[in-house]
Amino acid sequence: MQLVVARIGRAHGIKGEVTVEVRTDEPELRLGPGAVLLTDPASAGPLTIETGRVHSGRLLLRFEGVRDRNAAEALRNTLLIADVDPDERPEDEDEFYDHQLMDLDVVLADGTEIGRIAEISHLPSQDLFIVERPDGTELMIPFVEEIVTDIDLAEQKAVINPPPGLIDDRAEIVSSRDDGHHDDDQATKGTQA
Repeated sequence: MQLVVARIGRAHGIKGEVTVEVRTDEPELRLGPGAVLLTDPASAGPLTIETGRVHSGRLLLRFEGVRDRNAAEALRNTLLIADVDPDERPEDEDEFYDHQLMDLDVVLADGTEIGRIAEISHLPSQDLFIVERPDGTELMIPFVEEIVTDIDLAEQKAVINPPPGLIDDRAEIVSSRDDGHHDDDQATKGTQA
């Protein structure tokens, strides 16, 4: 299975180093010296990491055969892809790879079916499960311990304990404005997604 682990940024210095935007929780494993990575576009690789170091909070990599700023700049925006065994698990037992979570059934603790995980969105503050409901609508569920109480890969399900309004289609949305115009201040009913 192929996983995107980084995106190459701009060249750094004149000796072929590049900045990288890390897209893996295991950079020391995936982006260490000697790692051979596939690329997108494929014509840019494969690339073998020669050295890596952190400079001013950014990871800098140098690849074998890339010796000057022009060659490094030509790699800008290239995605770095690791070939990973599909059965491999992250070191932390509470972490999962995206491919392990895709298509899991999402259920309440009592077994009520909510839908299936169709996509995982990685935001700066948290990850979101994009859940496709049986009626075809989508629901966003924050992947946080308070809401996603259990991931059971053997049973292929994610158990959730949602707060009120997260999956309830009858949630009320009340305007916070209080300017005396009654037509603008009335509570409106809508779907929460």
